Amino acid sequence: MQLVNGHYEIGGVNVLDICKEFGTPVYVYDAAIIERQYNRLKNAFGDTKIDLHYACKALNNISILKLIKKLGGSLDTVSIQEVQLGLKAGFAPKDIMYTPNCVNIDEINKAVGFGVNINIDNLSILEQFGNLYRDTYPVCVRINPHIMAGGNQKISTGHIDSKFGISIYQLRHLERVVNSTNLKVVGLHMHTGSDILDAGVFLRGAEILFEAANSFKELEYLDFGSGFKVKYHENDITTNIEDLGAKIGERFREFCKSYGRELTLVFEPGKFLVSESGYLLVRTNVIKQTTATVFCGVDSGQNHLIRPMMYDAYHHITNVSNPGGIERIYTVVGYICETDTFGWDRKLNEVREGDILALHNAGAYGYSMSSNYNSRYRPAEVLVHEGKAKLIRRRENLDDLLATQVEIDL
Repeated sequence: MQLVNGHYEIGGVNVLDICKEFGTPVYVYDAAIIERQYNRLKNAFGDTKIDLHYACKALNNISILKLIKKLGGSLDTVSIQEVQLGLKAGFAPKDIMYTPNCVNIDEINKAVGFGVNINIDNLSILEQFGNLYRDTYPVCVRINPHIMAGGNQKISTGHIDSKFGISIYQLRHLERVVNSTNLKVVGLHMHTGSDILDAGVFLRGAEILFEAANSFKELEYLDFGSGFKVKYHENDITTNIEDLGAKIGERFREFCKSYGRELTLVFEPGKFLVSESGYLLVRTNVIKQTTATVFCGVDSGQNHLIRPMMYDAYHHITNVSNPGGIERIYTVVGYICETDTFGWDRKLNEVREGDILALHNAGAYGYSMSSNYNSRYRPAEVLVHEGKAKLIRRRENLDDLLATQVEIDL
């Protein structure tokens, strides 16, 4: 979002015009930023053969999926429903990776029916899969490298107490399952967590994965997950993608030589691609001053953006309507019947009732984690593409709330 001649723009479109046309609250995504992030990551690895699987749990609107496909990306899915969304968006089954957790074999079988790539993260399901399909359906295996990484315990997935992946210490048991069922393992996968700054974390995991890979002779790719840190605070340190690409790329090419053939390096960026592209635009309902605090109450809440409440996440806030106003201190809160606070003691240009506020970095895990709590409607979504704001999801209404309910006579 840029300040241009006294007003804010997203992708060249006046933010206030977007609110006037589509109402508030509304999620707005800048397609140019998604394209910039995709190309930056793709180019960071030089000559390494690389495939980027967009982790669509971050933002799963079908128009966003189509944009990723247009850019040349593949898809990382974690549920059979995401698989179906990917197919509907036009992805070929071969370009979809399905990595579930704690699902039963029936959902795995549905994925087989769709013909997508399957990544299995526990020995029980792997053995069941092997007994059913043997070498007729290639499979990827998710390894838990026992590396503690990530900015929050809730998003750290590769440590010893994590529910994700097959422990690296169970490698011999894994080999026995594969050999006894004649499984064809074509990929190994790991994901240690989110908000990782240091390329060294990926390198440590890489060495573990390289060592494990020597036990499987038919590999086609190694998948290192994702977890790149993006900027939330103005002075945030972020993952140096170029440094990571150079170091991981070089080590990966060395491993391929020792392995005996060129493999594909896979990453699964989600937040990295879409977080900075997104804004949640809200309208100020009330300015309420108490003995200790000046509250700015807006027409949204944790039902639309739960990250500040769930992860103590920081989202920068801008008063779009009054960019030249005197700075004052506000606590920005929602309209939910809980303490749903978007930001404590924020310095904002003076906020008046009716002003539009923009919550930055709302592209990832914003709408996708939204709900109908308090029977509130979920907001509209808008994509700014090539200088035009386009509606990609309408605002919900009462019919949507009632659509799946079944009234009975009492």
